[in-house]
Amino acid sequence: MTIDIDSANTRAVTRMMEARPILTGLGRAGDVIPGMRDNLLLHAGPPIAWPEMSGPLRGAIIGALIFEGKAKDAAEAEALATSGEIEFAPCHHHGAVGPMAGVTSASMQVYIVENETHGNRAFSNLNEGYGKVLRYGAYQEDVQERLRWMNGVMAPVLHDALAASGPMDIRALLAEALHMGDEGHNRNKAGSILFTKNLAPYVAKAAPSSDVAADILKFLGDNALSVLNPVMAACKAM
Repeated sequence: MTIDIDSANTRAVTRMMEARPILTGLGRAGDVIPGMRDNLLLHAGPPIAWPEMSGPLRGAIIGALIFEGKAKDAAEAEALATSGEIEFAPCHHHGAVGPMAGVTSASMQVYIVENETHGNRAFSNLNEGYGKVLRYGAYQEDVQERLRWMNGVMAPVLHDALAASGPMDIRALLAEALHMGDEGHNRNKAGSILFTKNLAPYVAKAAPSSDVAADILKFLGDNALSVLNPVMAACKAM
């Protein structure tokens, strides 16, 4: 079979140029990601079994199982991960993406990005910020506490804020951020500021209290990677 590389490249670039990825909201991974189920953990990279997983990926798997309430500590989580009861699959096989280990479990909230041009959707989990975080393999109680707050407190407010503000054009945001010095992956300072600025007035109204609104806006404002995950989902959708 002969493959016309030039034609294939032209088609791929055309699809990217035509794409308009829009952040429409957030939802529980088990409810919105195709094929997601309670015993499935998604991860970055190609298919891989537990014995071949790196230390950080194993740590993120352990952390996700503790977060889901399927294990109370690392020993229980590792025993469960090796029991055959838990399935693993690449994020990409389910229309999703995630930075670093990329581990996503059913109860985690994810960004929902829709390509308005072609109608396909992509998903990404929430960014935890810097330091000791699940995506680097950390799973201790402070990591769990942050995950519970992000998914249980922040995510519903962001969803309501997006519902009030209307969908966010991630491609337009990224284009503006590029002119402000970002490159869209490792440097996201401008994009994260724009992301937070766009949502701030709606977060203030959607939050159940001014203290919750302040906590959310401080978390987003302090994290120069806040926009990374929806941008990754936008790239996947393109």
